Order: sequence, then C-alpha cells, then structure tokens
Amino acid sequence: MSNLERVTYFNGNYVPESEVKVHFRDRSFKYGDGVFDMTRTFGHKIFKIEEHVERLYKSLNYMDIKIDISKNEMVDISKAVLEKNLHLLGPNEDYWVGQRISRGVDRVGGEQWDLDGGPTVIVECAPLPLKPRASLYETGIKVWTPSTRRTPFQSMSPRAKTHNYINLILGDNEVKRIDKDAWAILLDLNGNITEGMGSNIFTVVGETVYTPKSQHVLGGISRETVIEQAGKIGINVIEKDIEVYEAINSDEVFLTSTSLCICPVTFFNGKKVGNETYGPITKRLIESYKDLVSYDFVNQYLLQLD
Repeated sequence: MSNLERVTYFNGNYVPESEVKVHFRDRSFKYGDGVFDMTRTFGHKIFKIEEHVERLYKSLNYMDIKIDISKNEMVDISKAVLEKNLHLLGPNEDYWVGQRISRGVDRVGGEQWDLDGGPTVIVECAPLPLKPRASLYETGIKVWTPSTRRTPFQSMSPRAKTHNYINLILGDNEVKRIDKDAWAILLDLNGNITEGMGSNIFTVVGETVYTPKSQHVLGGISRETVIEQAGKIGINVIEKDIEVYEAINSDEVFLTSTSLCICPVTFFNGKKVGNETYGPITKRLIESYKDLVSYDFVNQYLLQLD
C-alpha cells in the first residue's frame, strides 16, 4: 500500500482508494438506492461525527437498509479512516469524512428484492475544495432559484440523505447555465424557498433570522449548529415558509453547508442583498461558529486566494 494514496474502509477492510471496486449492479449505481453522510475536519479534528452518524442511521432506517455495524463502530471506523489519511494533509488543509452505504448488489436473474450479499459499505475522506470556493468568502455567493422544484416531502422525505440527488442536480445545472458561479436554491411546489445541493439557506430581517421549515429540507448539521449558536448569543431563529419576495428584500442572506459552514449571499436572483458582503448578524454567527470549532475557517479559505 502506497503511503501517498488515501485509505478507504470498504466492506470490512481498509484498502487504498484505487482498490475500491463497486459492482455495476450495485443498487446505488443503478437506482440511487443508498444513503450517505458527510462531515469535515477543522484543523484536522473531526466535527460532530456522532451527530452525523446518528443522522446516517436515521436515513438507513427510513430507507429500510440494515447493516451489521453499530453506530459506535461506525464512529470508530470513521475516525480510523481519518487517522490513516492525516499524513497526506498540509497544515492549512482539511478533509471531508463520509460514509456511503448502498442496499447491495442485485442478484442476476432474481427479483428486485433479491440481493447478492449484503449492503455495500464505504467510509472515505477527500480534501475540502478550499481553492475553488475561496472567492465565495470574498465576494459572497450568488443564488438563483431554478424552475425545477424540490421533490415534495409527501413524495420522499428530504430529511433522508440519499444518493438520489437528481432533483437537486437538475436545479443546479439549470442555474449553472445562467451563471456558472451561482448556487441553486430550489423552491417547493408552493413557491417557497427550500434548499440547495448540500446547502441550507437563512434570511435575516433586522435582528431575526429565518430558515425554511425542517420538514421541507435536509436539516444539515451545519444548519442545526447555526441555530444552536444563535440561541447562545441571543439571536432569534424562526422556521417558516419563505417566499422569494421575502428573500430578495431581506437585510442579509447566508448559506450553511458542511464545507463552508456559513457563507454570505450577496445576490439573490440577480438582485443585490444588503449593503455589504457580511451583514452584522452573519458576522456574529460566523464568529460564534469559529469559537465553537476553535478554528478560523473563513481565513482558511481566504488564504487560498491568489
């Protein structure tokens, strides 16, 4: 095993990434029939791995996928994968650390519920995209709402983090055709704001923060962290339906995600948001998040700028 290649947990073994081979009849490849979760490190230290694994197992339960690995074992495996790969990181770099689990491989000649063996289980890590996203902390994010609507929770709960991202990808592709640097936030069938591919949205009016209701979005751990930190520093957060009109006329807008944590939005559907890149509430929440993780993630990105 090369000391320069990342190591992955694959169906019970720790192997080089290049040796991880997923069968072409794997149901996640065929149908998106799998779940995953993803956290990041701050200064090489993993963040809220227990909470992420807890959400992973809720997704597994929702999808009726059963694995012979306990939550505690999954936490230990995730930490072990990280430890085996830390030597490949530079001092200002960090990892995504994630678990990916599919229902398994379809049996040839069998029915849809016949599997050849058990679930496919992968735990892996990959460097955060620091350089490609660095400018977002300098200029803010441009958000567009595509015509593609978010799959309604009555059809499939967005709270389960599955490998089927087609709905979000279609919306993202549509927005990229408008502006390759923009991020998509999809609307629900009633025209209210929901979420993007791996990101949650918050709006600010005065000193009150608003975010879409939990049942309509994948409640990201970063989203939950911001809500928790807001409570600690005396900022009121309200979950409600948010129309495009409200977002455009907000004083501040920001996105949360695993990699970005908190990042300001400066344009919404082509209209300028607020008077400055970092509004006062966004600033306070970023500082609170930094204090929580004992790491300046904003500077980590800005250092990547040429």
